[in-house]
Amino acid sequence: MGAIERSGYRFVPEYSVIAQNGAIHVYNREHFIEEIKFQFSGKFPELDQIEDLVDQYCTQHNI
Repeated sequence: MGAIERSGYRFVPEYSVIAQNGAIHVYNREHFIEEIKFQFSGKFPELDQIEDLVDQYCTQHNI
């Protein structure tokens, strides 16, 4: 699962199958902004779940 780019922002997902949790690291150009934490079930998070979290973040922050 690679990074998602929107309007100069980059969203980099990372996750742990053992812990069943993950985070999306948000960058504006090369500067780290914040981390969006999430939980999932199964062998890996669904791409739709990641995209929904990115969409929500972009909407909340007018990106």
